[in-house]
Amino acid sequence: MTYNVNGKAFDREPEPGQCLRTFLRALGHHGVKKGCDAGDCGACTVWLDGSPVHSCITPAFRAEGHEVTTIEGLGSPGSLHPMQRRFRDAPGFQCGFCTAGMIMTSAAFTEAQKADLPRALKGNLCRCTGYRAVEDAVKGVVGVETAKPGKAVGTSVGAPAANDVVTGRAEFTMDTRMEGMLHLKVVHSPHAHARILAIDKTAALAVPGVHRVYTWQDVPRRRFTTAIHTDHLVDPDDTYILDDTVRFVGQRVVAVLADTPGAAEEGCRKVVVEYERLPAVFDPEEAMAEGAPQIHGTPDPFVRDPVRNILLELHSHIGDVEAGFAEADVIHEGTYSSPRVQHAHLETHGSIAWMEDGRLNVRTSSQSPSIAKVKLSYLFALRPDQLRVFCKRVGGGFGGKQEVISEDLVALATLDTGRPVCFEYTREEEFTTASPRHPMSLTVKLGAKADGTLTAVQVRNVSNTGAYGNHGGETLYAGGAAVMIYRCPNKKYDAYSVYTNTVPSGALRGYGMTQPAFAMESAMHELALALHMDPLELRRRNIVRPGDPLVALHDGPDDVTFTEDGLAKCIDLVDRAMARPAPEPNLGPGWLIGSGVASSLHETAPPTEHISEAWVTLGDDLVYEVAVGTAEFGEGTSTAHVQIAAGQLGTTPSRIRLVQSDTDRTGFDTGAFASAGLFVSGNAVLRASNAVRDRILEFAAAHTGVHLVMCSMDDDGVTCGDRRVSLAELVALARARGIRFTAARKAYGSPRSVTSNTQGFRIAVHRVTGEIRILYSVQATDAGVVINPQQVRGQVEGAVAQGIGFALTENFLLDADGAVVNPNFRNYRIPTYADVPRTEVLLVDSADSVGPLRAKGMAECSINPVAPALANALHDATGIRYRALPLTPERIYSRLGEKQHVSKA
Repeated sequence: MTYNVNGKAFDREPEPGQCLRTFLRALGHHGVKKGCDAGDCGACTVWLDGSPVHSCITPAFRAEGHEVTTIEGLGSPGSLHPMQRRFRDAPGFQCGFCTAGMIMTSAAFTEAQKADLPRALKGNLCRCTGYRAVEDAVKGVVGVETAKPGKAVGTSVGAPAANDVVTGRAEFTMDTRMEGMLHLKVVHSPHAHARILAIDKTAALAVPGVHRVYTWQDVPRRRFTTAIHTDHLVDPDDTYILDDTVRFVGQRVVAVLADTPGAAEEGCRKVVVEYERLPAVFDPEEAMAEGAPQIHGTPDPFVRDPVRNILLELHSHIGDVEAGFAEADVIHEGTYSSPRVQHAHLETHGSIAWMEDGRLNVRTSSQSPSIAKVKLSYLFALRPDQLRVFCKRVGGGFGGKQEVISEDLVALATLDTGRPVCFEYTREEEFTTASPRHPMSLTVKLGAKADGTLTAVQVRNVSNTGAYGNHGGETLYAGGAAVMIYRCPNKKYDAYSVYTNTVPSGALRGYGMTQPAFAMESAMHELALALHMDPLELRRRNIVRPGDPLVALHDGPDDVTFTEDGLAKCIDLVDRAMARPAPEPNLGPGWLIGSGVASSLHETAPPTEHISEAWVTLGDDLVYEVAVGTAEFGEGTSTAHVQIAAGQLGTTPSRIRLVQSDTDRTGFDTGAFASAGLFVSGNAVLRASNAVRDRILEFAAAHTGVHLVMCSMDDDGVTCGDRRVSLAELVALARARGIRFTAARKAYGSPRSVTSNTQGFRIAVHRVTGEIRILYSVQATDAGVVINPQQVRGQVEGAVAQGIGFALTENFLLDADGAVVNPNFRNYRIPTYADVPRTEVLLVDSADSVGPLRAKGMAECSINPVAPALANALHDATGIRYRALPLTPERIYSRLGEKQHVSKA
């Protein structure tokens, strides 16, 4: 069969039933991505005779005799297609995994399609950007700026990998081919709770191409936690690589290793597993009840109460809440619940392992290769020098890749066989086996005097950690931030992280604060109405101010500095924005209009120790190499690190070469989560850059005999008094003396500071269908000194889009046996372009006390006020309080109908 791909003709016979996506990737066209393999996300879009098609649902044989164009054939770094240039210059991407498909779709648009982007982009999903950056790219809006030497900070410079991203040449985890690579697939449990009695491998091993079938008897019997933190003791060691007891539908039971994915899948189908089914429990309240099935028999000492299935419980109080409620003129109490939410990063989890010079190498999609290395060393009894773990570009994370859930199996198989092994999750496995946001139910009781002064705050939080602990304990602690945001002398917080026979929960943007923020901010809105007070005014009267103790779980000392009134500024900015005259929406009859606001407060680093080390070196080519362990997955830390280094070294971003996320080539880094990629790693880069600058200046001063204070650095030289010495000359002189201009510095996530934000929405709700349309969205955020304005706006826009999904559409649906019944994009429904409004982003004028160059990491917290602001707007529009997410049309309609029925009666 003859194919024409990117202008080149060749003869090739596809495999029976092979799709065009895998066919093209086998030819080396790695810009064609896998996001869903169901025609839902558009990451695999290519042109067939100039028309965009989803190659994952296009049979390869249908391309015979036709012209196929992939992103690599559209343009090259030196000769960009106009649409590639637009996406680079907007910029129209963050992680970049969806970008090739977005460009291939957009580059074929007619003028009519450009005028109707909600319809034209319906087949392409993006989880990072919130779509406004994509719209800007399509329309040719330029956001990227050029920085002058030493002036990079505060400028919207482009990402270092921009050209590679828009041309499909940026390498993601699975974008490589290795000779002799084996493929690993997994048999998953069909039962929510069962003991494995026997596993028959015979038929599986007889499948042509199958090499190994691994069971719990073939793996190290070492307990560990898949969660990633520097201090592993904060998470429970309740997990095995493979186990003889399964605790949720989807838990991996057997791993099959074969020459091809097809052979591995067939091997999985041939494995025979004999189970003894055990009683299961899916609701956390039922799981804590006396007589409930016990999920973990011999737990880690960290587990609080295995008999009641409690991983961790917190009980704290300040003051006397009963006395506080007795003082109150008004008391409000309500229970608020939020569901599981999937990260839906378009790149699924995946890892590749191989042996090289007697060492195990693991290439993985991780937010923390350093700690992944620590865990693998422990599991397989390897010395640190026997193992390398690294990342290429990571296709989205949002906390989902703050786990070790694919690396262990490839390491096992490679250590066993000596051959390269890859393991790539399917989209269904992301839903059924990866770690979604914790479902939580929070009962909030608030007391206030008539003037709005809070007298008592009481919260009971029940969190469903699923079958394994992972991040269950730390997210429970994090929820205290929702209580911390308001001043009150009497607070009580009772919280439970509970095991159930459901998919394990994990880290997701907002990290344990998103669900309590929904509850607390909804309750504050209801309290304000009971007090006949403006909800923003109630917040103003009670928010913490600089000098106030940040009291949540205890009133003891901590390492958090609170020096700025950023939250009050956020509230004021949103208040003014929401008060501006708005155009009358052209909606027709049957629509109800409402507005709502909510706020959140967030610590700028996690309370567990966070560490980062950066190395900076001036090379012989006069380029500064900055090596830092932080992974880049769309959060923009790579760009910020380059800007910080360029600013301190008096140069431009083009003179900075970044090396990152490789345990062989960078220092230890806890990982890119909780916004620590900027706050902690940024400080490490800042300190290392300053150290190199000082060494160059000291060397130049000694060389010229001029006092150090008379020396200053510029882009390519040092001026000492009235003499200027080029960097080239200084490097040559230093080399001759055996001196290198290099330095390493560490930074820690302590002391910490706080950042804050306020979200406002104006919405329309249809009184018959329950449909919600967002008419206006605004968020004010306290980012301190802004390193890159365009990136800050992009992070807020992306967080708002994710928050809209959390609030309105996203929900795991489980059947009576605990199985996920909607494990795909089509039925799970993350927001599309048409669902997301353009958010007005307002930046507070502030400066952090401890962040790099007085900047704050803020991408984590921007999601937290979104759901409660929408819920408050919905209440304002309908007069009905909805306390359970998501706010789906059917859920809204059912109660609107009740109200209309009552009013008619």
